Amino acid sequence: MVIGVPTEIKADERRVALTPAGAAGFHHHGHTVIVQRGAGLGSGFSDGDYRAAGARIADGAATVWGRATMVLKVKEPQPAEYKYLRPGLILFTYLHLAPDRRLARELLRREVSALGYETVQLEDLSLPLLAPMSEVAGRLAVQVGGWCLQAHNGGRGVLLSGAPGVRPGKVVIIGGGIAGFNACRVAAGVGAEVTILDSNPLRLRYLSDLLGGSATTVMSNRATLEEEITQADLVIGAVLVAGARAPRLITARTVAKMKPGAAIVDLSIDQGGVSETSRPTTHAHPIYKQHGVVHYCVTNMPGAVPHTSTYALTNATLSYSLNIADHGLLEAGTRDLAIRHGLNTYEGHVVHPAVAESLRMKPVSPWG
Repeated sequence: MVIGVPTEIKADERRVALTPAGAAGFHHHGHTVIVQRGAGLGSGFSDGDYRAAGARIADGAATVWGRATMVLKVKEPQPAEYKYLRPGLILFTYLHLAPDRRLARELLRREVSALGYETVQLEDLSLPLLAPMSEVAGRLAVQVGGWCLQAHNGGRGVLLSGAPGVRPGKVVIIGGGIAGFNACRVAAGVGAEVTILDSNPLRLRYLSDLLGGSATTVMSNRATLEEEITQADLVIGAVLVAGARAPRLITARTVAKMKPGAAIVDLSIDQGGVSETSRPTTHAHPIYKQHGVVHYCVTNMPGAVPHTSTYALTNATLSYSLNIADHGLLEAGTRDLAIRHGLNTYEGHVVHPAVAESLRMKPVSPWG
């Protein structure tokens, strides 16, 4: 199979879908890897590194997309890349189709077999390809949240760790999954007062044992959400429903009741956002203020640390993409149920049930 790795063109996206070591893995399996010239520079990989791993270097995106049987990316295709989509192409990347009807329509119209990293799911319901970026985003959330709270950014001027004789900042985390847990660990580690909310009592019990009293766990419902959010200095939204749009748990009315200069870091923005006041932002212009609250809603947050993120992503994705390359998409899905869950569109049909529900379409599986 021919594996294509184009340069990411989303604003301020410096990650690349495959490390040179990953390219070597495909090469050893007898596959051809074509990498767009300069694709790895933002993550610290030169064209020479890829050549040494057995990959070929192509000058333009059109060549990479045109020659590839399977394209590996980090972010969803941008409008300028829609022209490269074609019947029979396998696309493996973060898709987040539920809030992106335009991309979904293009993939269906052009009959692309598109797999979303975020919907590859194991039998225990965990999401192994979302996990590494969720870990990175969760840890970054506290860092950027503290930056949002600085006065020159319109924040309250609160130091999350506090100071001798001064109370620490209050951090409220909505969602006890991988991103939420990692945010919780970092926030507690810097000395903030931390509360984490989730709707699953078993998850809260697990988090309570894991965190050892360094954070307060609270059952999430409408009343507790509003109470905690309005008392917070920093709110981190970390809610995920695989393949579906993120639930809008924070109303504009609740945001208006927050402390002036408080901050919201919405990690769920890729799936539409957890707050009614959230809208996508970029690394170049990451924040805006609404109802007196600083919002940080960057859709490719781990792109801020591309070297770490690219290694973590390839470590997670390589075995799945190799399976597809070695056996073909349908056979790989037969061998590995996680790959079957990852397939979002196939030959003009929506496959993933949650994506289909969000798009108000009927799912059709190629496996029957």
